[in-house]
Amino acid sequence: MSCVKKMHDSNSFPKKFPAFPTFFDILKDPRRTTKGNFYYPLNEILFLVISAVLSGADDWVSISLFGRAKKEWLRQYLPYKKGIPSHDVLGKVFALLDSNQFNKCFMDWIGSISDITQGQVIAIDGKSLRGSACKTQGRSAFHLVSAYATQNKLCLAQQCVSEKSNEITAIPELLDVLAIENCVVTIDAMGCQREIAQKIIDKKADYILMVKNNQKNLKEQVEKVFSIQASLSSNEQIDMGHGRIEKRICDVIDRLEFLDDHHLWPELNSIIRIKSERHNKQTGQDSSEIRYYISSLQQDAATLNDKIRQHWAIENNLHWTLDVIFNEDALLKKKGNSPINFSIVTKMALTLLEKEKSTKMSKPSKRLNAALDDEYRSLILKT
Repeated sequence: MSCVKKMHDSNSFPKKFPAFPTFFDILKDPRRTTKGNFYYPLNEILFLVISAVLSGADDWVSISLFGRAKKEWLRQYLPYKKGIPSHDVLGKVFALLDSNQFNKCFMDWIGSISDITQGQVIAIDGKSLRGSACKTQGRSAFHLVSAYATQNKLCLAQQCVSEKSNEITAIPELLDVLAIENCVVTIDAMGCQREIAQKIIDKKADYILMVKNNQKNLKEQVEKVFSIQASLSSNEQIDMGHGRIEKRICDVIDRLEFLDDHHLWPELNSIIRIKSERHNKQTGQDSSEIRYYISSLQQDAATLNDKIRQHWAIENNLHWTLDVIFNEDALLKKKGNSPINFSIVTKMALTLLEKEKSTKMSKPSKRLNAALDDEYRSLILKT
């Protein structure tokens, strides 16, 4: 017998109810250990939390306050017969909620609203939830590895890194649940592992992996090849923004007979060198850096230069946004699965803000407008 219980009968909602809650039907209520109804149904709690976070709330107290202020608006969609749960109730439910199951629901919802185009860069990178560390429990901060579709600006999924492990073990687990056929997966040096490269190829995708000293022999071999062999093609790009000028020169070699053990890397077809020169207009300081990559792709330098540049969207458009706009690093959520589950909620809210195109307002302005304007909040939730 299945242990999964429906949160609700989908026919019980008004027709105008936003589509996303139906993807969370399979969530098992963590409080449902015995028969009977709970004072606050799980679907009401989830809808309250996502609506509040979308409107600028960042903690359980402000979410509960939002609910009390917007109770009549919430009742357009769900009964809330018992009113609005307290911050204690919200915290306890999210601490107990199965984060793996919640993440699966999140992925199903993302899949329903996104169309990942062929050749799109899927950037994978990790980020710690700094406020989730708990000394009294002897637990360090949770570390999440996320997959980000750079063109669609969507977080596709996240995987929590085990305390006794690292990103090397979490990345394959994340790849297992992703549909990435015909996409290009980019990962920093931590993910430069043969097993990860093979996993990506098995998923019928391509890879671009940064090479650093954690693969010292490979890096030395790549440097050697670039010192003795002319590049297949070269491309120069210049970016200006954030008070600096950056020039990136990309060189590509796809004849790998001088690269020792290149056959040990699955479908390895090219090595890449990026020379980066930056000028800070405020300080007048110059800096330079050389980075190396290996790839299963066999493309020209302009294309590869662009795809490598796209990888940093996960830092600039996802991690930076979560920190600065959603205050993720400052959130002091420590109990149980609460930090992981709340991270999923913030990524849902960010996705809804990205998808709402009726206005050119910034994301902070959209959140403020959602807090003030019930109609605009409903519009975002129907996006």
